[in-house]
Amino acid sequence: MTMDERVEDLQNRDETQKAWSISAHAFSDLSHVSPLMFLYLLKESYTCGELKASAKFRRLKDQVLQVLHNGPKPGPAIFVAQCLYILPIFDTYRNGFSHLIISALHHFLKSGTTQEDKLEAKLLAAKLFLLRVQYSLVHDEKVLVKILEVFDVSLTDIEIGMQDLDAKGDVSPDTAKVLIEQYVSKLIESESFMTAISLLERFSIQWSGEPFLLQMIQCNKFRAAERWATFMGKPMLQVLVQEYVKQKQLKPAYDVIKENNLCQEFPEVCQQYKESLLKKLAEHGCWDNAEAKAKGNRQYLEYVVYLAMEAGYVEKVEELCTKYSLEGFENVKKTEANLRKSCYLHLDDLCIEDVVWVDEVDGLRDATFHLEEFKVVGLDSEWKPNYEKGSAPNKVSIMQIASETKVYILDLIKLYDSDPDSLNQCLSRILHSSRILKLGYNFQCDIKQLAYSYQDLQCFEHYEMLLDIQNVFKEHRGGLSGLAEKVLGRGLNKTRRNSNWEKRPLSIYQLEYAALDAAVLLHIFRHVRDHVQPSAVANEHSKIEWKSYIVSHKDKVGRIKKRS
Repeated sequence: MTMDERVEDLQNRDETQKAWSISAHAFSDLSHVSPLMFLYLLKESYTCGELKASAKFRRLKDQVLQVLHNGPKPGPAIFVAQCLYILPIFDTYRNGFSHLIISALHHFLKSGTTQEDKLEAKLLAAKLFLLRVQYSLVHDEKVLVKILEVFDVSLTDIEIGMQDLDAKGDVSPDTAKVLIEQYVSKLIESESFMTAISLLERFSIQWSGEPFLLQMIQCNKFRAAERWATFMGKPMLQVLVQEYVKQKQLKPAYDVIKENNLCQEFPEVCQQYKESLLKKLAEHGCWDNAEAKAKGNRQYLEYVVYLAMEAGYVEKVEELCTKYSLEGFENVKKTEANLRKSCYLHLDDLCIEDVVWVDEVDGLRDATFHLEEFKVVGLDSEWKPNYEKGSAPNKVSIMQIASETKVYILDLIKLYDSDPDSLNQCLSRILHSSRILKLGYNFQCDIKQLAYSYQDLQCFEHYEMLLDIQNVFKEHRGGLSGLAEKVLGRGLNKTRRNSNWEKRPLSIYQLEYAALDAAVLLHIFRHVRDHVQPSAVANEHSKIEWKSYIVSHKDKVGRIKKRS
Protein backbone atom coordinates (compact mmCIF):
# COMPACT_ATOMS: atom_id res chain seq x y z
CA MET A 1 0.00 0.00 0.00
CA THR A 2 1.36 3.41 -0.97
CA MET A 3 1.64 6.32 1.45
CA ASP A 4 -1.31 8.10 -0.24
CA GLU A 5 -3.45 4.97 0.02
CA ARG A 6 -2.58 4.62 3.72
CA VAL A 7 -3.57 8.24 4.39
CA GLU A 8 -6.84 7.74 2.52
CA ASP A 9 -7.52 4.54 4.49
CA LEU A 10 -6.93 6.30 7.81
CA GLN A 11 -9.24 9.15 6.74
CA ASN A 12 -11.97 6.67 5.81
CA ARG A 13 -11.60 4.90 9.16
CA ASP A 14 -11.81 8.23 10.95
CA GLU A 15 -15.00 9.16 9.09
CA THR A 16 -16.47 5.72 9.83
CA GLN A 17 -15.65 6.12 13.53
CA LYS A 18 -17.35 9.51 13.58
CA ALA A 19 -20.41 8.11 11.82
CA TRP A 20 -20.70 5.23 14.32
CA SER A 21 -20.25 7.60 17.23
CA ILE A 22 -23.87 8.69 16.78
CA SER A 23 -24.93 5.07 17.32
CA ALA A 24 -23.49 4.50 20.77
CA HIS A 25 -26.35 2.14 21.69
CA ALA A 26 -27.10 -1.14 19.97
CA PHE A 27 -30.60 -1.45 18.50
CA SER A 28 -30.21 -5.03 17.39
CA ASP A 29 -32.66 -6.47 19.94
CA LEU A 30 -35.86 -4.51 20.59
CA SER A 31 -37.94 -7.34 21.97
CA HIS A 32 -37.92 -5.77 25.43
CA VAL A 33 -37.47 -2.10 24.54
CA SER A 34 -40.50 0.20 24.70
CA PRO A 35 -41.11 3.00 22.16
CA LEU A 36 -40.34 5.54 24.89
CA MET A 37 -36.98 3.94 25.67
CA PHE A 38 -36.21 3.67 21.96
CA LEU A 39 -36.82 7.41 21.48
CA TYR A 40 -34.56 8.22 24.44
CA LEU A 41 -31.85 6.04 22.91
CA LEU A 42 -32.38 7.83 19.58
CA LYS A 43 -32.05 11.19 21.29
CA GLU A 44 -28.89 10.01 23.05
CA SER A 45 -27.39 8.87 19.75
CA TYR A 46 -28.17 12.20 18.12
CA THR A 47 -26.76 14.20 21.03
CA CYS A 48 -23.52 12.21 21.12
CA GLY A 49 -22.87 12.31 17.39
CA GLU A 50 -20.04 14.44 16.01
CA LEU A 51 -21.34 14.78 12.47
CA LYS A 52 -23.31 17.74 11.12
CA ALA A 53 -27.09 17.68 11.59
CA SER A 54 -27.94 16.56 8.04
CA ALA A 55 -25.33 13.78 8.14
CA LYS A 56 -26.57 12.68 11.57
CA PHE A 57 -30.12 12.36 10.33
CA ARG A 58 -29.06 10.32 7.31
CA ARG A 59 -27.12 8.00 9.58
CA LEU A 60 -29.97 7.77 12.11
CA LYS A 61 -32.46 7.01 9.34
CA ASP A 62 -30.33 4.04 8.30
CA GLN A 63 -30.20 2.96 11.94
CA VAL A 64 -33.99 3.21 12.38
CA LEU A 65 -34.49 1.25 9.16
CA GLN A 66 -32.25 -1.46 10.59
CA VAL A 67 -34.35 -1.41 13.77
CA LEU A 68 -37.53 -2.01 11.76
CA HIS A 69 -35.91 -4.97 10.02
CA ASN A 70 -35.02 -6.39 13.43
CA GLY A 71 -38.73 -6.87 14.17
CA PRO A 72 -39.73 -4.58 17.05
CA LYS A 73 -42.79 -5.77 19.02
CA PRO A 74 -45.70 -5.90 18.32
CA GLY A 75 -44.79 -4.94 14.72
CA PRO A 76 -42.72 -2.34 12.79
CA ALA A 77 -45.63 -0.11 11.66
CA ILE A 78 -47.34 -0.28 15.06
CA PHE A 79 -44.03 0.48 16.79
CA VAL A 80 -43.55 3.64 14.70
CA ALA A 81 -47.15 4.73 15.32
CA GLN A 82 -46.63 4.32 19.07
CA CYS A 83 -43.45 6.40 18.85
CA LEU A 84 -45.42 9.18 17.10
CA TYR A 85 -47.83 9.30 20.05
CA ILE A 86 -44.94 9.84 22.44
CA LEU A 87 -42.79 12.23 20.38
CA PRO A 88 -44.64 15.47 21.34
CA ILE A 89 -43.01 15.28 24.81
CA PHE A 90 -39.57 15.52 23.20
CA ASP A 91 -40.23 19.12 22.14
CA THR A 92 -36.98 20.20 20.36
CA TYR A 93 -36.59 16.84 18.60
CA ARG A 94 -40.30 16.32 17.89
CA ASN A 95 -40.55 17.37 14.25
CA GLY A 96 -37.12 16.13 13.18
CA PHE A 97 -37.56 12.68 14.74
CA SER A 98 -41.13 12.43 13.42
CA HIS A 99 -39.96 12.97 9.85
CA LEU A 100 -37.06 10.61 10.50
CA ILE A 101 -39.03 7.57 11.66
CA ILE A 102 -41.89 8.12 9.19
CA SER A 103 -39.42 8.29 6.32
CA ALA A 104 -37.71 5.11 7.56
CA LEU A 105 -41.09 3.33 7.80
CA HIS A 106 -42.02 4.46 4.27
CA HIS A 107 -38.81 2.92 2.97
CA PHE A 108 -39.33 -0.23 5.07
CA LEU A 109 -42.92 -0.82 3.89
CA LYS A 110 -41.69 -1.22 0.30
CA SER A 111 -40.32 -4.61 1.34
CA GLY A 112 -43.61 -5.45 3.12
CA THR A 113 -44.93 -6.27 6.58
CA THR A 114 -47.86 -8.29 7.93
CA GLN A 115 -51.43 -7.27 7.11
CA GLU A 116 -52.28 -7.28 10.81
CA ASP A 117 -49.43 -4.87 11.53
CA LYS A 118 -50.57 -2.52 8.73
CA LEU A 119 -54.25 -2.47 9.76
CA GLU A 120 -53.62 -1.82 13.45
CA ALA A 121 -50.99 0.84 12.66
CA LYS A 122 -53.40 2.52 10.23
CA LEU A 123 -56.05 2.76 12.97
CA LEU A 124 -53.50 4.19 15.40
CA ALA A 125 -52.51 6.79 12.76
CA ALA A 126 -56.17 7.70 12.20
CA LYS A 127 -56.65 8.25 15.93
CA LEU A 128 -53.44 10.31 16.05
CA PHE A 129 -54.85 12.51 13.30
CA LEU A 130 -58.09 12.95 15.27
CA LEU A 131 -56.21 13.86 18.44
CA ARG A 132 -54.34 16.52 16.46
CA VAL A 133 -57.53 17.90 14.93
CA GLN A 134 -59.84 17.69 17.96
CA TYR A 135 -57.47 18.22 20.86
CA SER A 136 -54.50 19.97 19.21
CA LEU A 137 -52.02 17.23 19.98
CA VAL A 138 -48.70 18.88 19.13
CA HIS A 139 -47.61 17.67 15.71
CA ASP A 140 -46.53 19.82 12.77
CA GLU A 141 -49.01 20.03 9.87
CA LYS A 142 -46.44 18.61 7.44
CA VAL A 143 -45.87 15.67 9.79
CA LEU A 144 -49.61 15.15 9.94
CA VAL A 145 -49.90 14.94 6.16
CA LYS A 146 -46.95 12.57 6.02
CA ILE A 147 -48.57 10.30 8.63
CA LEU A 148 -51.76 10.06 6.55
CA GLU A 149 -49.78 9.28 3.39
CA VAL A 150 -47.38 6.67 4.82
CA PHE A 151 -50.01 4.84 6.87
CA ASP A 152 -52.48 5.17 3.95
CA VAL A 153 -55.30 6.48 6.16
CA SER A 154 -58.73 6.70 4.45
CA LEU A 155 -61.97 8.43 5.37
CA THR A 156 -63.32 5.06 6.57
CA ASP A 157 -60.32 4.71 8.89
CA ILE A 158 -61.11 8.15 10.34
CA GLU A 159 -64.73 7.09 10.96
CA ILE A 160 -63.59 3.91 12.76
CA GLY A 161 -61.14 5.92 14.81
CA MET A 162 -63.87 8.35 15.83
CA GLN A 163 -66.07 5.46 16.93
CA ASP A 164 -63.28 4.04 19.08
CA LEU A 165 -62.56 7.41 20.66
CA ASP A 166 -66.26 8.25 21.23
CA ALA A 167 -67.44 6.31 24.29
CA LYS A 168 -71.11 6.77 23.32
CA GLY A 169 -70.51 5.31 19.87
CA ASP A 170 -73.03 7.60 18.12
CA VAL A 171 -70.77 8.61 15.20
CA SER A 172 -72.66 8.96 11.92
CA PRO A 173 -71.06 8.10 8.52
CA ASP A 174 -70.80 11.79 7.59
CA THR A 175 -69.30 12.94 10.87
CA ALA A 176 -65.71 12.21 9.82
CA LYS A 177 -66.11 14.16 6.59
CA VAL A 178 -67.66 17.13 8.41
CA LEU A 179 -64.80 17.10 10.93
CA ILE A 180 -62.18 17.16 8.18
CA GLU A 181 -64.03 19.94 6.34
CA GLN A 182 -64.06 22.02 9.53
CA TYR A 183 -60.34 21.45 9.98
CA VAL A 184 -59.69 22.36 6.33
CA SER A 185 -61.61 25.62 6.87
CA LYS A 186 -59.31 26.47 9.78
CA LEU A 187 -56.26 25.69 7.67
CA ILE A 188 -57.50 27.92 4.85
CA GLU A 189 -58.25 30.68 7.34
CA SER A 190 -54.65 30.50 8.57
CA GLU A 191 -53.41 30.36 4.93
CA SER A 192 -52.00 26.83 5.32
CA PHE A 193 -53.17 26.11 1.78
CA MET A 194 -50.84 23.23 0.92
CA THR A 195 -51.92 21.21 3.97
CA ALA A 196 -55.59 21.95 3.23
CA ILE A 197 -55.18 20.77 -0.38
CA SER A 198 -53.36 17.62 0.75
CA LEU A 199 -56.33 16.70 2.97
CA LEU A 200 -58.92 17.50 0.29
CA GLU A 201 -57.02 15.36 -2.22
CA ARG A 202 -56.50 12.44 0.18
CA PHE A 203 -60.11 12.24 1.27
CA SER A 204 -61.60 13.26 -2.14
CA ILE A 205 -63.61 16.09 -0.62
CA GLN A 206 -65.22 18.61 -2.96
CA TRP A 207 -64.61 22.26 -2.18
CA SER A 208 -65.63 25.64 -3.54
CA GLY A 209 -63.24 25.59 -6.49
CA GLU A 210 -62.94 29.07 -7.99
CA PRO A 211 -63.27 31.18 -4.79
CA PHE A 212 -60.61 29.02 -3.13
CA LEU A 213 -58.35 29.39 -6.15
CA LEU A 214 -58.75 33.18 -6.21
CA GLN A 215 -58.05 33.37 -2.48
CA MET A 216 -54.72 31.59 -2.95
CA ILE A 217 -53.78 33.84 -5.86
CA GLN A 218 -54.62 36.95 -3.83
CA CYS A 219 -52.31 35.64 -1.09
CA ASN A 220 -49.56 35.02 -3.69
CA LYS A 221 -49.63 31.27 -2.97
CA PHE A 222 -49.17 30.32 -6.61
CA ARG A 223 -47.70 26.85 -6.08
CA ALA A 224 -50.72 25.90 -3.98
CA ALA A 225 -53.06 27.46 -6.56
CA GLU A 226 -51.49 25.42 -9.37
CA ARG A 227 -51.71 22.22 -7.34
CA TRP A 228 -55.39 22.84 -6.55
CA ALA A 229 -56.24 23.70 -10.16
CA THR A 230 -54.47 20.55 -11.36
CA PHE A 231 -56.47 18.47 -8.87
CA MET A 232 -59.77 20.08 -9.93
CA GLY A 233 -59.13 19.61 -13.65
CA LYS A 234 -59.18 21.51 -16.93
CA PRO A 235 -61.89 24.15 -16.17
CA MET A 236 -60.03 25.28 -13.04
CA LEU A 237 -56.71 25.30 -14.90
CA GLN A 238 -58.26 27.63 -17.46
CA VAL A 239 -59.41 29.97 -14.68
CA LEU A 240 -55.86 29.94 -13.29
CA VAL A 241 -54.38 30.87 -16.67
CA GLN A 242 -56.89 33.72 -17.04
CA GLU A 243 -55.95 35.06 -13.60
CA TYR A 244 -52.27 34.91 -14.43
CA VAL A 245 -52.91 36.83 -17.64
CA LYS A 246 -54.92 39.48 -15.74
CA GLN A 247 -51.92 39.99 -13.49
CA LYS A 248 -49.61 40.11 -16.55
CA GLN A 249 -47.71 37.03 -15.40
CA LEU A 250 -47.11 35.48 -18.80
CA LYS A 251 -44.36 33.06 -17.73
CA PRO A 252 -46.40 31.07 -15.14
CA ALA A 253 -49.46 31.25 -17.43
CA TYR A 254 -47.46 29.76 -20.29
CA ASP A 255 -45.98 27.08 -18.01
CA VAL A 256 -49.47 25.96 -16.94
CA ILE A 257 -50.59 25.93 -20.58
CA LYS A 258 -47.65 23.80 -21.73
CA GLU A 259 -47.80 21.36 -18.81
CA ASN A 260 -51.53 20.75 -19.28
CA ASN A 261 -51.82 20.84 -23.12
CA LEU A 262 -53.95 23.99 -23.22
CA CYS A 263 -52.31 25.61 -26.26
CA GLN A 264 -55.47 25.36 -28.36
CA GLU A 265 -57.48 27.10 -25.63
CA PHE A 266 -54.98 29.97 -25.23
CA PRO A 267 -53.23 30.61 -28.58
CA GLU A 268 -52.93 34.36 -27.95
CA VAL A 269 -51.28 33.85 -24.56
CA CYS A 270 -48.78 31.45 -26.11
CA GLN A 271 -47.97 33.97 -28.81
CA GLN A 272 -47.63 36.85 -26.33
CA TYR A 273 -45.28 34.83 -24.15
CA LYS A 274 -43.16 33.68 -27.08
CA GLU A 275 -42.86 37.19 -28.44
CA SER A 276 -42.02 38.62 -25.00
CA LEU A 277 -39.32 35.95 -24.62
CA LEU A 278 -37.88 36.71 -28.05
CA LYS A 279 -37.92 40.44 -27.33
CA LYS A 280 -36.10 39.92 -24.03
CA LEU A 281 -33.44 37.82 -25.76
CA ALA A 282 -33.08 40.48 -28.45
CA GLU A 283 -32.69 43.21 -25.83
CA HIS A 284 -29.80 41.23 -24.35
CA GLY A 285 -28.28 40.67 -27.78
CA CYS A 286 -28.87 36.88 -27.65
CA TRP A 287 -29.83 36.60 -31.31
CA ASP A 288 -28.71 33.02 -31.91
CA ASN A 289 -30.67 31.95 -28.86
CA ALA A 290 -33.71 33.87 -30.08
CA GLU A 291 -33.49 32.11 -33.43
CA ALA A 292 -33.29 28.73 -31.67
CA LYS A 293 -36.33 29.56 -29.49
CA ALA A 294 -38.35 30.36 -32.63
CA LYS A 295 -37.96 26.66 -33.54
CA GLY A 296 -38.49 27.26 -37.24
CA ASN A 297 -41.91 28.86 -36.74
CA ARG A 298 -42.26 31.39 -39.57
CA GLN A 299 -44.31 33.84 -37.54
CA TYR A 300 -41.76 33.94 -34.74
CA LEU A 301 -38.82 34.09 -37.15
CA GLU A 302 -40.35 37.13 -38.83
CA TYR A 303 -40.72 38.70 -35.40
CA VAL A 304 -37.01 38.09 -34.72
CA VAL A 305 -36.23 39.72 -38.07
CA TYR A 306 -38.37 42.70 -37.11
CA LEU A 307 -36.49 43.01 -33.80
CA ALA A 308 -33.14 42.74 -35.60
CA MET A 309 -34.21 45.48 -38.04
CA GLU A 310 -35.30 47.67 -35.17
CA ALA A 311 -31.91 47.18 -33.52
CA GLY A 312 -29.99 47.81 -36.74
CA TYR A 313 -28.58 44.29 -36.82
CA VAL A 314 -28.45 44.14 -40.62
CA GLU A 315 -26.42 40.96 -41.03
CA LYS A 316 -28.82 39.02 -38.81
CA VAL A 317 -31.74 40.24 -40.90
CA GLU A 318 -30.04 39.15 -44.10
CA GLU A 319 -28.98 35.82 -42.57
CA LEU A 320 -32.50 34.92 -41.38
CA CYS A 321 -34.19 36.07 -44.58
CA THR A 322 -31.83 33.95 -46.69
CA LYS A 323 -31.85 30.93 -44.40
CA TYR A 324 -35.65 30.74 -44.04
CA SER A 325 -36.72 32.36 -47.37
CA LEU A 326 -38.43 35.27 -45.61
CA GLU A 327 -39.67 38.10 -47.81
CA GLY A 328 -40.95 41.63 -47.35
CA PHE A 329 -37.94 43.14 -45.57
CA GLU A 330 -36.48 45.15 -48.46
CA ASN A 331 -36.24 48.35 -46.41
CA VAL A 332 -33.41 46.95 -44.25
CA LYS A 333 -30.76 49.25 -45.73
CA LYS A 334 -32.99 52.27 -45.23
CA THR A 335 -33.49 51.32 -41.59
CA GLU A 336 -29.73 51.00 -41.09
CA ALA A 337 -29.09 54.36 -42.73
CA ASN A 338 -31.58 56.03 -40.40
CA LEU A 339 -30.02 54.26 -37.45
CA ARG A 340 -26.56 55.59 -38.27
CA LYS A 341 -27.97 59.09 -37.87
CA SER A 342 -29.46 58.23 -34.50
CA CYS A 343 -28.04 58.59 -31.01
CA TYR A 344 -25.36 55.90 -31.33
CA LEU A 345 -21.65 56.61 -31.56
CA HIS A 346 -19.67 55.43 -34.63
CA LEU A 347 -15.98 55.08 -35.36
CA ASP A 348 -15.99 58.27 -37.44
CA ASP A 349 -17.08 60.18 -34.33
CA LEU A 350 -14.00 58.93 -32.47
CA CYS A 351 -11.47 59.89 -35.18
CA ILE A 352 -10.35 56.29 -35.69
CA GLU A 353 -8.43 56.08 -38.95
CA ASP A 354 -8.21 52.31 -39.25
CA VAL A 355 -9.43 49.03 -37.74
CA VAL A 356 -6.79 46.34 -38.27
CA TRP A 357 -7.57 42.63 -38.12
CA VAL A 358 -4.56 40.71 -36.78
CA ASP A 359 -4.33 36.94 -37.25
CA GLU A 360 -0.65 36.50 -38.22
CA VAL A 361 2.56 36.96 -36.23
CA ASP A 362 3.97 39.72 -38.49
CA GLY A 363 0.83 41.76 -38.03
CA LEU A 364 0.97 41.14 -34.29
CA ARG A 365 4.52 42.49 -34.10
CA ASP A 366 3.56 45.58 -36.15
CA ALA A 367 0.63 46.19 -33.81
CA THR A 368 2.89 45.87 -30.76
CA PHE A 369 5.44 48.39 -32.16
CA HIS A 370 2.63 50.85 -32.92
CA LEU A 371 0.95 50.54 -29.51
CA GLU A 372 4.22 50.95 -27.61
CA GLU A 373 4.47 54.47 -29.00
CA PHE A 374 1.45 55.55 -26.93
CA LYS A 375 1.17 56.23 -23.20
CA VAL A 376 -2.52 55.22 -23.04
CA VAL A 377 -4.40 52.39 -24.80
CA GLY A 378 -7.93 50.98 -24.53
CA LEU A 379 -8.55 47.26 -23.97
CA ASP A 380 -11.50 44.93 -24.40
CA SER A 381 -12.17 41.30 -25.37
CA GLU A 382 -15.04 39.18 -26.67
CA TRP A 383 -16.05 35.55 -26.57
CA LYS A 384 -18.95 33.49 -27.83
CA PRO A 385 -21.78 33.29 -25.28
CA ASN A 386 -22.68 29.90 -23.85
CA TYR A 387 -26.38 29.39 -23.19
CA GLU A 388 -26.07 25.95 -21.57
CA LYS A 389 -26.47 26.25 -17.82
CA GLY A 390 -23.57 24.91 -15.80
CA SER A 391 -21.29 24.38 -18.78
CA ALA A 392 -17.80 25.89 -19.06
CA PRO A 393 -17.48 29.26 -20.83
CA ASN A 394 -16.10 29.46 -24.35
CA LYS A 395 -12.52 30.54 -24.98
CA VAL A 396 -11.93 34.28 -25.45
CA SER A 397 -12.00 34.78 -29.20
CA ILE A 398 -10.67 38.29 -29.83
CA MET A 399 -8.88 41.05 -27.97
CA GLN A 400 -9.16 44.70 -28.99
CA ILE A 401 -6.41 47.23 -28.27
CA ALA A 402 -6.99 50.85 -29.28
CA SER A 403 -4.59 53.76 -29.69
CA GLU A 404 -5.60 57.33 -30.50
CA THR A 405 -5.80 56.56 -34.24
CA LYS A 406 -6.09 52.79 -34.70
CA VAL A 407 -7.79 49.77 -33.23
CA TYR A 408 -6.12 46.37 -33.52
CA ILE A 409 -8.39 43.34 -33.22
CA LEU A 410 -6.36 40.26 -32.37
CA ASP A 411 -7.63 36.84 -33.41
CA LEU A 412 -6.45 35.16 -30.21
CA ILE A 413 -7.61 31.68 -31.21
CA LYS A 414 -5.62 31.62 -34.46
CA LEU A 415 -2.57 33.44 -33.06
CA TYR A 416 -2.41 31.04 -30.13
CA ASP A 417 -2.71 27.99 -32.37
CA SER A 418 -0.04 29.20 -34.80
CA ASP A 419 2.59 30.77 -32.49
CA PRO A 420 1.72 30.94 -28.75
CA ASP A 421 5.23 32.12 -27.80
CA SER A 422 5.04 35.20 -30.03
CA LEU A 423 1.52 35.97 -28.77
CA ASN A 424 2.74 35.71 -25.19
CA GLN A 425 5.79 37.89 -25.83
CA CYS A 426 3.93 40.67 -27.65
CA LEU A 427 1.03 40.93 -25.21
CA SER A 428 3.43 40.86 -22.24
CA ARG A 429 5.10 43.98 -23.66
CA ILE A 430 1.76 45.76 -23.44
CA LEU A 431 0.08 44.27 -20.36
CA HIS A 432 3.22 44.14 -18.20
CA SER A 433 4.46 47.60 -19.16
CA SER A 434 4.56 50.15 -16.32
CA ARG A 435 4.89 52.94 -18.90
CA ILE A 436 1.61 52.28 -20.78
CA LEU A 437 -1.66 53.06 -19.00
CA LYS A 438 -4.26 50.41 -19.93
CA LEU A 439 -7.89 51.51 -19.91
CA GLY A 440 -10.66 48.95 -19.50
CA TYR A 441 -14.28 48.65 -18.47
CA ASN A 442 -14.68 45.85 -15.95
CA PHE A 443 -11.52 44.52 -17.57
CA GLN A 444 -10.41 42.65 -14.46
CA CYS A 445 -13.21 40.22 -15.33
CA ASP A 446 -11.87 39.99 -18.87
CA ILE A 447 -8.30 39.36 -17.74
CA LYS A 448 -9.47 36.49 -15.55
CA GLN A 449 -11.36 35.02 -18.47
CA LEU A 450 -8.27 35.43 -20.66
CA ALA A 451 -6.15 33.66 -18.05
CA TYR A 452 -8.71 30.85 -17.89
CA SER A 453 -8.82 30.53 -21.69
CA TYR A 454 -5.04 30.54 -22.23
CA GLN A 455 -3.69 29.01 -19.04
CA ASP A 456 -0.13 28.43 -20.28
CA LEU A 457 0.43 32.08 -21.36
CA GLN A 458 2.19 34.23 -18.78
CA CYS A 459 1.01 37.49 -20.38
CA PHE A 460 -2.42 37.14 -18.72
CA GLU A 461 -1.15 36.10 -15.29
CA HIS A 462 -0.59 39.67 -14.08
CA TYR A 463 -0.83 43.24 -15.31
CA GLU A 464 0.61 46.71 -14.66
CA MET A 465 -1.05 50.13 -14.78
CA LEU A 466 -4.70 49.20 -15.36
CA LEU A 467 -7.37 51.86 -14.94
CA ASP A 468 -10.87 50.45 -14.80
CA ILE A 469 -13.15 53.25 -15.99
CA GLN A 470 -16.10 51.54 -14.31
CA ASN A 471 -14.57 52.21 -10.88
CA VAL A 472 -14.08 55.90 -11.60
CA PHE A 473 -17.81 56.35 -12.29
CA LYS A 474 -19.36 54.22 -9.57
CA GLU A 475 -22.84 55.73 -9.64
CA HIS A 476 -23.70 55.46 -13.32
CA ARG A 477 -26.05 52.88 -14.82
CA GLY A 478 -26.34 51.26 -18.23
CA GLY A 479 -22.87 49.79 -18.60
CA LEU A 480 -20.30 51.22 -20.99
CA SER A 481 -23.02 52.45 -23.36
CA GLY A 482 -24.72 54.35 -20.56
CA LEU A 483 -21.43 55.87 -19.47
CA ALA A 484 -20.59 56.93 -23.05
CA GLU A 485 -23.97 58.61 -23.34
CA LYS A 486 -23.46 60.35 -20.00
CA VAL A 487 -19.97 61.64 -20.80
CA LEU A 488 -19.92 61.92 -24.60
CA GLY A 489 -23.60 62.58 -25.29
CA ARG A 490 -24.26 59.38 -27.26
CA GLY A 491 -24.24 55.71 -26.34
CA LEU A 492 -23.15 52.50 -28.07
CA ASN A 493 -25.28 50.07 -30.02
CA LYS A 494 -24.89 46.85 -28.00
CA THR A 495 -26.91 44.72 -30.45
CA ARG A 496 -23.96 42.49 -31.35
CA ARG A 497 -22.68 41.99 -27.81
CA ASN A 498 -23.72 38.31 -27.70
CA SER A 499 -23.11 37.44 -31.33
CA ASN A 500 -20.92 34.54 -32.45
CA TRP A 501 -17.38 35.85 -31.99
CA GLU A 502 -15.82 32.59 -33.18
CA LYS A 503 -17.28 32.91 -36.69
CA ARG A 504 -14.73 33.85 -39.33
CA PRO A 505 -14.64 36.26 -40.93
CA LEU A 506 -16.37 38.61 -38.53
CA SER A 507 -18.88 40.93 -40.17
CA ILE A 508 -18.03 44.60 -40.64
CA TYR A 509 -20.65 45.36 -37.99
CA GLN A 510 -19.00 43.04 -35.45
CA LEU A 511 -15.63 44.64 -36.19
CA GLU A 512 -17.06 48.10 -35.68
CA TYR A 513 -18.75 47.03 -32.44
CA ALA A 514 -15.51 45.50 -31.11
CA ALA A 515 -13.40 48.49 -32.11
CA LEU A 516 -15.82 50.97 -30.54
CA ASP A 517 -15.72 49.25 -27.14
CA ALA A 518 -11.95 49.78 -26.95
CA ALA A 519 -11.71 53.19 -28.65
CA VAL A 520 -14.48 54.88 -26.66
CA LEU A 521 -12.50 54.30 -23.45
CA LEU A 522 -9.83 56.71 -24.63
CA HIS A 523 -12.38 59.46 -25.23
CA ILE A 524 -14.08 58.93 -21.89
CA PHE A 525 -10.67 59.01 -20.19
CA ARG A 526 -9.75 62.24 -21.99
CA HIS A 527 -12.84 63.91 -20.53
CA VAL A 528 -11.99 62.57 -17.09
CA ARG A 529 -8.39 63.73 -17.33
CA ASP A 530 -9.06 67.15 -18.78
CA HIS A 531 -12.27 67.85 -16.80
CA VAL A 532 -14.20 68.87 -19.89
CA GLN A 533 -17.39 66.95 -19.14
CA PRO A 534 -20.86 68.32 -19.84
CA SER A 535 -22.27 70.33 -16.94
CA ALA A 536 -24.43 67.43 -15.71
CA VAL A 537 -21.35 65.27 -15.38
CA ALA A 538 -19.04 67.99 -14.11
CA ASN A 539 -21.31 68.65 -11.12
CA GLU A 540 -20.90 65.05 -10.00
CA HIS A 541 -17.25 64.55 -10.94
CA SER A 542 -15.69 68.00 -10.85
CA LYS A 543 -12.64 66.59 -9.06
CA ILE A 544 -12.19 63.03 -10.22
CA GLU A 545 -9.06 61.57 -8.66
CA TRP A 546 -8.63 59.01 -11.42
CA LYS A 547 -4.97 58.26 -10.60
CA SER A 548 -5.98 56.64 -7.32
CA TYR A 549 -7.90 53.98 -9.30
CA ILE A 550 -4.88 52.72 -11.24
CA VAL A 551 -4.09 49.17 -10.14
CA SER A 552 -1.43 46.54 -10.78
CA HIS A 553 -1.60 42.85 -10.04
CA LYS A 554 1.75 41.17 -9.49
CA ASP A 555 0.43 37.74 -8.48
CA LYS A 556 -1.20 35.25 -10.78
CA VAL A 557 -4.67 36.29 -11.86
CA GLY A 558 -7.39 34.09 -10.32
CA ARG A 559 -9.10 31.61 -12.61
CA ILE A 560 -12.81 31.90 -13.24
CA LYS A 561 -15.41 29.60 -14.70
CA LYS A 562 -17.89 32.05 -16.21
CA ARG A 563 -18.25 35.68 -17.12
CA SER A 564 -19.80 37.80 -14.39
